[in-house]
Amino acid sequence: MIKPLTLKLLILICANTLLLSCSEPESQSTGAVTANQAQVTQEVYDQVKNTLQRAGQGASNGEWQAYGGDTGSTKYTALDDINLDNVEDLQIMWRRPALDQKYLDINPNQRYTSNWNAAPLIIDGVGYVTNGVGLVEAFHPGTGKTLWVQEPPGGAEGLPGASTRGVAYWSEGDDKRLFVQRGTFLYALNPEDGTAFDDFGVDGRVDLQLFPVEFERFRWGGVPMVIRDVVVIGQAMSDTFPSKEAFRGDVHAFDVRTGALRWTYHTIPQEGEFGTDTWQDRSWSYSGHAPVWALFSADEELGLVYMPISSATNDMYGGHRIGDNLFSQSLVAVNAETGERVWHYQTVHHGLWDYDPPAAPILMDLNVEGNEIKAVAQLTKQAFVFVFDRETGEPVWDIEERPVPQSDVPGELTAATQPFPTRPAPFDLQGSTEENLIDFTPDLRAQAIDIASNYVTGPLFTPPSIASENGTQGTIQLPGSQGGADVQGAAFDPETGILYIPSITAPFVADLLPGDPEVTNLSYTKGSRRWLAGPQGLPLFKPPYGRITAINMNTGEHEWMVPNGWGPVDNPAIAHLDLGKLGVPGRPSPLLTKSLLFIGEGMTNQRRGGRIPPSMPIEIATNSGGPWFRAYDKTNGEVVWEIEMEAGTTNPPVSYFYNDKQYLLVAIGDSRHAPEMLAFALPD
Repeated sequence: MIKPLTLKLLILICANTLLLSCSEPESQSTGAVTANQAQVTQEVYDQVKNTLQRAGQGASNGEWQAYGGDTGSTKYTALDDINLDNVEDLQIMWRRPALDQKYLDINPNQRYTSNWNAAPLIIDGVGYVTNGVGLVEAFHPGTGKTLWVQEPPGGAEGLPGASTRGVAYWSEGDDKRLFVQRGTFLYALNPEDGTAFDDFGVDGRVDLQLFPVEFERFRWGGVPMVIRDVVVIGQAMSDTFPSKEAFRGDVHAFDVRTGALRWTYHTIPQEGEFGTDTWQDRSWSYSGHAPVWALFSADEELGLVYMPISSATNDMYGGHRIGDNLFSQSLVAVNAETGERVWHYQTVHHGLWDYDPPAAPILMDLNVEGNEIKAVAQLTKQAFVFVFDRETGEPVWDIEERPVPQSDVPGELTAATQPFPTRPAPFDLQGSTEENLIDFTPDLRAQAIDIASNYVTGPLFTPPSIASENGTQGTIQLPGSQGGADVQGAAFDPETGILYIPSITAPFVADLLPGDPEVTNLSYTKGSRRWLAGPQGLPLFKPPYGRITAINMNTGEHEWMVPNGWGPVDNPAIAHLDLGKLGVPGRPSPLLTKSLLFIGEGMTNQRRGGRIPPSMPIEIATNSGGPWFRAYDKTNGEVVWEIEMEAGTTNPPVSYFYNDKQYLLVAIGDSRHAPEMLAFALPD
């Protein structure tokens, strides 16, 4: 450990070194320290001291080293060349397509995603990003020009693939590696040229299909988490399944140098393991899924990986798995080197609502009532922020087990209570109650009540219900199964302790149908599982439909809340009311700098699938964003800059410093506009 005196000497050395580059002209220099130089020295001392104290909190060195800026997923950088005074001068400096021309030369008709959700890394003056088919491309951060591209495995036949959220970077001395998961393989690439390390796995890749393919083919769209000398991988699985039997969504860790499997964590405990008593009648032995489909976080110093584990089969009916069902819908901290569980907390008991912890846990150092706490915060779809000591798992504020409504579905046994954090307060509407229905006008209110009368309604955790021809059509669930919060997460400022959470208000119909014994051994299966519109093309519940909430995490108090986007203000039923912004229910990711919060509205023109009925206007449909990208004053939520782009934002924005200029990267795209990355900066 560096002693305080030694630390100050180091800081003063740094300060004096930096001073040489900003001293008076030589003709004015006398060899003595002037008052101006002394002031500069003190300012540099303070800056260097603060930088050292903030090590590991947010992106550092003007780079962007991980998907969330750092392995604690803060999505924060202290850069401030772009600030409140000049943000209006931002210009687009370059654009980069989601698929390099080299791949189109291989196959001019190659199809690729319009939802390019990868976050680029900027390390050692090079940008790295997974493209529209999940291969890695390196680019020049000042021009966007391609430096190299990953060769598709197997040539042209290996070109088709799904996009992922990005790459991970690891280095030790001169050994540097990029890790990317694509399809059923994990690759280790040389950052210099994109070639695979032949000594990693077999021919530079590890096969992730570790369970019999007849169960389910391995898939994931996340980002590998590298901590110490392991790389940790999750997976994605359907949480509604035709039977009660399914394969587990275990977490695996591999050696960064060899690719050898180092450990496996059973997300559903097995024979003799802790937690099997939460599954009655040995239901742990056949129940499956519960993967980490979202993103990991990690604390390098503590050597811990934080895993947001999702729901087990089947997510809306659990009569075949009576009990609390650990470790489904839990935050679990494990030892990065061994995979051993250190602590856990279950945010939903016996899950029936698809309330997975959907975002990477956020690491934050807090001062709560004078106590310094190394904390981790988990956002949930039900609009809670659970906050724990990240070393011990002890809640920072009390979490109360409160009685919740019980199910009347035959065979179902609902958990008697669910956990409710006492701080912070929820950041979005909870419960399909009459109080939360729209009340723009008395007539619209009456129509909303009439629509709701066709369903089971109630407070948070009202269980799914059976849909019948002459009865109710299921349960209106609010927040819906995509939040509240979701995979976009939030951004945290380690200097001020403020957390900025984007969320949506969108109801969801949780309806069950009797299982057909010829096709399933489940007593009940999911029904329409659809989103629900309100009267006259409006939402059913009160706005904002997309919002940003700022919470002081040192006190647990809300600072401010603002709608994000205009929303359905032009609807004829309410256009005359001059309501102001109502918010857009997209799912944009935030970026936080020293003075600004950047955020878009999410992807535009989402196609109507089975969950979104044709009667629902696309502009109020869940996950439907808009083409605007904005900068907010992070102290009060005031919009200080905005630009309308060709399509909505699809990825988490990132910011970095290159060649004396701060850049801001964000991807856009939809079904009508080819996905591309845009680089913003101030003019020279």
